[in-house]
Amino acid sequence: MTGQGAGHDFDHVLRVLAAARTIQSEVGGDRTIVELAALLHDVGDAKFHDGVERSAEFSRKILSQLKAPDRVIQHVAHIVDNLSFRKTQTAEALSLEGQVVQDADRLDALGAVGIVRTIEYGAAFGQPFYLPDAGERKTGVGHFHEKLFKLKSLMNTDAGRRLASEREAFMRTFLDQFLREVG
Repeated sequence: MTGQGAGHDFDHVLRVLAAARTIQSEVGGDRTIVELAALLHDVGDAKFHDGVERSAEFSRKILSQLKAPDRVIQHVAHIVDNLSFRKTQTAEALSLEGQVVQDADRLDALGAVGIVRTIEYGAAFGQPFYLPDAGERKTGVGHFHEKLFKLKSLMNTDAGRRLASEREAFMRTFLDQFLREVG
């Protein structure tokens, strides 16, 4: 994942891992599963594979090469295959470990880091951050309303909701200030 732009580089993975560890320490679950799923959750992200989600496939391959037990491989593959925001309506139910990683991944889209990632994504895919009359055109500011401000209500754990609330409040303050400055 080194060199991937649009806010999905290895730094993102490390932030998700750190947040997952924090949440797991509060809510429990198998720490090894949480850590492996956090590390592998975007390894085959559809944004970088012509719209095809391949994280479960790649996770199975990597973990098999590392001689992980089959139960670990299947559990991690299930998590990474079902935590994406775009699968919100079609995903299979997640285990506690999956819920932890999903919350951690969603947290990384919020707060100061979420703002930077939104700008990075827009730059990588030719989306402006703001247009006064955007109409149907996708913008970063629009993304706040279309997705990011919905994430808090989608958190699975109390820890995730608490952290999301703090980060969302910061984003709302930023956006209010930004819109005042641009008129």
